[in-house]
Amino acid sequence: MMRRRGFLGLAGAAPALGGKLVDSCGCGMMAQAAAGARPEGAEAFARVGSKLRITNVKVFGVSLTPDSDRPYVFVKIETNQGLIGWGEGTLEGKAAAVMACVEDFKELLIGADPMQVEHHWQSMYVHSFYRAGPVIGSAISGIDQALWDIRGKALNMPVYKLLGGPVDPRGVRGYYHLRARNKADLPRLREEARKQGITCFKSGIPGYYEWIETKQKIAAAVQAMADLREGLGPDIDIGIDFHAKTSPSVASILVKEVEPLNLLFVEEPCPPENVKAMQRIARRSTTPIATGERLVAHYGCREVIELGVADIIQTDINHVGGITALWKVGAMAGISGISMAPHACEGPIGGLATVHVDAATPNFLVQEICSGVEVGLNEKVWAEWMGFPVMRMVNGRFPLPEKPGLGFDLTEEALKKYPFGGTKPMARVFHEDGSVAEW
Repeated sequence: MMRRRGFLGLAGAAPALGGKLVDSCGCGMMAQAAAGARPEGAEAFARVGSKLRITNVKVFGVSLTPDSDRPYVFVKIETNQGLIGWGEGTLEGKAAAVMACVEDFKELLIGADPMQVEHHWQSMYVHSFYRAGPVIGSAISGIDQALWDIRGKALNMPVYKLLGGPVDPRGVRGYYHLRARNKADLPRLREEARKQGITCFKSGIPGYYEWIETKQKIAAAVQAMADLREGLGPDIDIGIDFHAKTSPSVASILVKEVEPLNLLFVEEPCPPENVKAMQRIARRSTTPIATGERLVAHYGCREVIELGVADIIQTDINHVGGITALWKVGAMAGISGISMAPHACEGPIGGLATVHVDAATPNFLVQEICSGVEVGLNEKVWAEWMGFPVMRMVNGRFPLPEKPGLGFDLTEEALKKYPFGGTKPMARVFHEDGSVAEW
C-alpha cells in the first residue's frame, strides 16, 4: 500500500513538470494545459479526487512488418506528477482511423484527473453521440487501459487487485492457437503441450462456405474437427472458430455433427449481428457456443446475454472499450450463468490488460492469445520491448503481474525500431462465382 506521505503527495502536490506541456504534435493543447485549464465539466469535481492531471495524450502506430494488416495502436498518457499510463487500441485494418479518433478525444482529457476512469469512459462514449462502433470503441479502449495503468501506479497496486482479484492465485488459464503443419504433426504438439502444462488449443475449419453447402464440404469440415480430437487426445480442450464463415443453416448441421467430439466451444457459428439466427443454432446442439469479439461496449452484449444465445462471451479488450467495459461485460455475463473467454489477437499491452480483468472475474473460463506453442516474431519483439516473456504461459497459465498498474515498463524509444507502415486492409476472400465470402 502507498505510505501516507505518498498518498498526500498524490492528492496535493504541485505539478512536477515545470509547466512545459506539449501534446503529441508539439502544439494545440500546450497553452490550455499550461494555464491550468480543465476540460468542460471537470470543475464539478474540483473538491474531490486527486491532484493528478493529464498533461498529454500520445498515440503511436507500430508496424512489426511493413505489410501488417494490424499495426499496433498504442496510447500513452502523461501526467503532471510523472506517472505514465500505456494502453492499446489496435484495430485490424483500421489503424489510422483509431489513431485519429484518439487525437479527437484529447480535448476531453487534457487537464483532467486521470483517476476518474468511469467518468472519462462515459464522456467519450456518450458525448460521441453516435454510438460507438469498432473505431470509437478501440480508441476508448486504448485510453481506458492507460487510465487504469495510471490508477494502479498511483495506488501502488496491480490493476487486478484494484478489481478485487485474484480469483485464482495460480494465474490465468490460457490457450494457444494450434499451428499444425498437417495431421501427422498433432502428436508432436500434444507432447509439447503436455511438457508445458497446456490444456487447451483453438483451431478453425477449412475453406469457405455458401449459404447452403454440399454434403461433401460439410463432411470434410466435420472430419477436420474429428482429426483434431483424435490427434490431440481426450484430455486437451479444443475450441473451434467458425469465424462466421458458415450460414445459420450450415452451422446448425455442423454443431450437431460434432457433439461427440466434446469441444470446449464453437466460436462465431454465424455473423455476430444475426443474434436470432445464432440463438436458433444454439438450440440445436449441446456444443457450447462462443461469440463476442466484434461486439463493442457492454451495451453491445446485452441482447446476446439476455436471449441466452451464447455460453461464452469473447469480447476483446482492445475493441469493447478497455478494462472498464470488459469488466462490465463479465459482470453482466456472470449473473446470467455465462462464462468469459476474452479474444486477444493484437498486441502485448491489450493482452496483459486482459489478464488483469481475467484474474478478477469469477466466471472466467480461458484466455486466448494468438500465438503458438513455439515462440514467434511477435513474442520476441514483445520481450525485447518489456524485458520479460510477455503473454507466454507457465504450466498452462499466464502469470499474474506483481508491478503496479498493468505491470510493465515501455519507452517510446523502443517503438522507433518499428515505424508505422500505414493502414493495410484485412484479407479479402471471395467464392468461386466472385461473391464476397465471410472468412
